[in-house]
Amino acid sequence: MTPYGRTGLDLDAHGQAGSLRGISVRFWGVRGSFTVADPRVKRYGGNTACVEIRLGSRMFVIDAGSGIIGLGQVLAQEAHARVDLLLSHLHHDHISGLAFFEPLFRDGTTVRIHCGNLGGASAQAALDRMFDEPLFPLRLSGLPGAIEHVGFVAGETLTFGGDCEVRTCLLAHPGGATGYRFDHGGRSVCYVSDVEHPEEGVDPALAAFVAGADLVIYDTTYTEDEYPGHVGWGHSTWQAGVALCRAAGAKALASFHHHPFRDDAALDAIEADLSDSLPGSFVAREVQTLVLSTPGDYPFMIGV
Repeated sequence: MTPYGRTGLDLDAHGQAGSLRGISVRFWGVRGSFTVADPRVKRYGGNTACVEIRLGSRMFVIDAGSGIIGLGQVLAQEAHARVDLLLSHLHHDHISGLAFFEPLFRDGTTVRIHCGNLGGASAQAALDRMFDEPLFPLRLSGLPGAIEHVGFVAGETLTFGGDCEVRTCLLAHPGGATGYRFDHGGRSVCYVSDVEHPEEGVDPALAAFVAGADLVIYDTTYTEDEYPGHVGWGHSTWQAGVALCRAAGAKALASFHHHPFRDDAALDAIEADLSDSLPGSFVAREVQTLVLSTPGDYPFMIGV
């Protein structure tokens, strides 16, 4: 047993996830820019971006920040021949944990890495530069697990066999980033990290992308007071996220990609204001699990 426990969500008597109704979300890393090890961030967590999404028995991993290391320890207890890793982009805080992802150290496992912000090219060349001497002692291609690189253009719809589709959207971020939308069992979750809001109003394309979503996981790196000094840096505020959700008819927002210097007390204050502004919204915590069950059941079941 790892320190993280199991991911088990609505498992059947045999421990299989096939009985899961709707969509499950588990946050493995919620911090932006760099990993933080400080007791003042203990409750919300200091690992960088990684989110696990399950649609019934199918699993997706979004981003490979340091949070993916804990996820990999848990997946080592489960039999996964293939892991689909969807990268928002390739900045260090979103890929730094990849070389420590446990499935890559297991024969018979294939990790498919999807990247959409490079004009159709895959992430292979960039990752090979990062994970190699003199920057890193190992090459990803030298690990026991197999890697398949998939390039696409943000805005395309990805298909994963059967009727499983994941919509994507280009996000406003230096070098570009990709947002992902998951629809399953009458529920929908959008991952919109590393995005900057327009100077006025909301981005109509992004509003259309998240329209009617049950949950929008949204980049809230800055406060409104901090943002004017960081225009053009490719990040947003929780107030802009709320405005987007209201314009798009999205139901709730998960504040994500927390500033590395934002401690637990500050995030508590943000959560109080956020939940008042858009009821059902919250500040994401590391290893927090949320299940969006099928219509007619509880709309949200949240636990840590």
